[in-house]
Amino acid sequence: MIKIDLKTKTWQWLTLLFLSFIWGSSFILMKKGLRSYSHDQVAAFRIFISFIAFLPWGLKNLKKVTKENIGSLLIVGFIGSTIPAFLFTKAQTQVDSALAGMLNSATPLFTLIIGLIFYKSKARLINAFGILLGLIGAIGLITYSSSDGNILDNINYYGLFIVIATICYGINVNQVKYKIKDLSGLELTSIAFMFVGPFAGIYLLFTDFSAVISTPDYLLNLGYIATLAVVGTVLALVIFNTLIQYTSALFGSSVTYVIPIFAIMWGIFDGEKIAIWQFLWIGLIFVGVYLVNKRKRE
Repeated sequence: MIKIDLKTKTWQWLTLLFLSFIWGSSFILMKKGLRSYSHDQVAAFRIFISFIAFLPWGLKNLKKVTKENIGSLLIVGFIGSTIPAFLFTKAQTQVDSALAGMLNSATPLFTLIIGLIFYKSKARLINAFGILLGLIGAIGLITYSSSDGNILDNINYYGLFIVIATICYGINVNQVKYKIKDLSGLELTSIAFMFVGPFAGIYLLFTDFSAVISTPDYLLNLGYIATLAVVGTVLALVIFNTLIQYTSALFGSSVTYVIPIFAIMWGIFDGEKIAIWQFLWIGLIFVGVYLVNKRKRE
């Protein structure tokens, strides 16, 4: 039987690659769900189904909630999962899944910025330069090239929802790394969803599904959302939160290096068109993320 040891570099990188595949596939699953359901229904179903899947562990681990960690658990639940879920589905009503995956690669940039400002992490000048390059790349991705020079007319403002979501992820990663020491990845994630899941369920109770059932394949598309929840949220978050406890906040957020590759592959498979200039901007983000992760040699 193969033993997974996250203390070793090999298993850390294999885990990072596996996470990249899961999260790189999540954008196309959101797109499929949006064919029948509204953006807020897709997000609410994702959170509620995840809550149901986590329920056995969540109930078991509720006794581990203390006044010291409840604030962090609320941040993980709401800022780390719920808010980004709604932001991404809102964005993907006007943004292709491939572009969503590209913009998601800005997460390590905001992880470092937030770590510096609020968590007293340290950085070098080259890391700051990496932030600048990465932000330029993100701005480039949401700004279409303009022949008349009027750039503002060519901005896809829905891409800003994804940028805000990556800021939320940056907060979440730092919170898990620096503030939660007494809970495993499964424990903290299952407890966090005990707080947010009921809200998503209540929201769904007051949602109108008349438009949904009039669409073809609405049950199949609900299956895509369920897959997104169980695999892209439940399984992935447990692995991710465990990984960054064994490594670093920046290493964990570097999963966004590879996520766009899978997102682009799924997008092309689904008939999305990828422009050459998009690869140039994402290349700039990659260079920025590389510099953000650069550390002094021991």
